[in-house]
This record gives sequence, structure tokens and C-alpha cells, in this order.
Amino acid sequence: MPTWTALTTLNGKAQADALGAALEHMDPEPTGIGVFEVEDDSGLWEVGAYFTDQPDDTALLLLTTAMGANAFTVSELPETDWVAHVKRELAPVEAGRFFVYGSHDADKIPEGKHPLLIEAAMAFGTGHHGTTLGCLRALDRLAHAGIVADRVADIGCGTAVLAMGAAAIWDADIVASDIDAQAVDVARANLVANGMEAKVKLAEAAGFDDPVLAGPFDLIFANILKGPLMALAPDLTERLATGGHAILSGILNEQADDVAAHYTAHGNSLTHREEIGEWTTLTLQKKP
Repeated sequence: MPTWTALTTLNGKAQADALGAALEHMDPEPTGIGVFEVEDDSGLWEVGAYFTDQPDDTALLLLTTAMGANAFTVSELPETDWVAHVKRELAPVEAGRFFVYGSHDADKIPEGKHPLLIEAAMAFGTGHHGTTLGCLRALDRLAHAGIVADRVADIGCGTAVLAMGAAAIWDADIVASDIDAQAVDVARANLVANGMEAKVKLAEAAGFDDPVLAGPFDLIFANILKGPLMALAPDLTERLATGGHAILSGILNEQADDVAAHYTAHGNSLTHREEIGEWTTLTLQKKP
């Protein structure tokens, strides 16, 4: 069965959400709708819809005109088993002591590594993205330096792979949170798949807006975007224990100096930075 996609961009979350809601009433009706922030700090949002019947160009034009969006790009997709395709293309990732893999590669786990199972259908957060890989490498460096964290928070956890990495090496009090309910469900499924459901608490929250995120934490992951990271700096620093570490990513290379300076101004020291592709991961320590 053929599938069509219709994609557009526009400014602002409210407008993007409104366009996504309006698409639900189209005829033919879309089989799926997605609303995502473009990860380049541009303020743009992408709205996309999938159709099993070719979408009505006139209806799409009316929606873009009403919502102030760019014209939709409509494409017909080839018939592909996407999960099977991802399984073929998504090789396991080694990040220091961690081995991130899908169940189709369960026979490839190297001896002496900490395996973290993330299914291929949940591709973002598998370790292939430079932000996730950078955070896992930063965690590995801290552990090699003898750091032991008793309390850990993973803010914007996605698949919860970072929380699971911490749970694999420390007997710690760990909480993973995300603003998106679906991400929390994905995190829960991954924790169960890895036998870690008793090791990591989950919370649906924006930033630190949940009692379980009161701190203080010895380590805080925040793999999000520059804007939210800058806004979180006061709360994140407040919830770090003195001498505690923060691992920040979701930062484009050209944004890293601004983020590092902002967190330094809030009482943290930059201890390490790593660029992987177009992304930078920062490791900071809260000053006494």
C-alpha cells in the first residue's frame, strides 16, 4: 500500500500544534501526524502527516495560508519495511564501557561491556546520535575518574538510555523525566526490557517541576536543546550538590561557548567538552 507524506515548517509551537490539530480533520484523513521542534535553535517547528490516499493539495494550501506556514512538500514513499530497514542499518554502538544495541544484535555483546538494549523502532536515543553518544562517553569518563554518584537525574530522558547507563554502573537513586508522555512510556518499556524498572524512577515533568526532582543530585544529564538548557541553568545548578557534575548536550558546536559561559556564570566550572559531528557535549562541575 503506498504512503504519502506532507511536510511543512512554521514559527512557534502554538501555531504548529494548531496546524497539527487541523490536519486531523482533513479528507482523506491522515494515518499519523507529527509536530516537532527543529533542532537548530531557529524557532521553527516541523509539522508532518502520513496518508494512505494522496492528500488534497487544495486543502493543504488552505491550511498553510490560514496558519501562516510554508507550503507543504508532498511525497510518495516507496513500500518499505522501515523497522527491518533500521535493523539492517542500525549497527550497535560502543561508548566507552557501554554497548547500545537492538535485540537483533543480542549475540554481539562484547565481554566486559555494559549492554543497554534499545529497540530499533526507537531509533532516537540509541547512541547513534552525537548527543547521546557524547553523554555516554562523558559518563564513562567520570566513572573512570573514580566519580560515584549516589543521586542522578536524567532531564529530557527520551529512551532513558542515559539513566540506564548510570544504573548499570552505580547503585544509585536515579530519576528520569521527560515533558512528553509518550517518551515516558518509551523509557518505561526500555527499563523493563533491561530489567532496570526497579532502579530508575520515572516522571512526566517540564524541567524540574516534580517533587522527585528536588535534588540535590550528584549528576544531572540534560540532553535537550540550547534554549531550554539556558533557561534551566539556575534550577539545574541549584539542584546540583556542591562538587556535583552536569552533562549537557543537544548543543550545536557553534552554540557551545554560549552555553558553557552561561553555566559558568551560574557557579559551575567547565571540566570537559567533546564535539561529535555537529554536536557538542559539555561536562561541568558545581563550584564549592
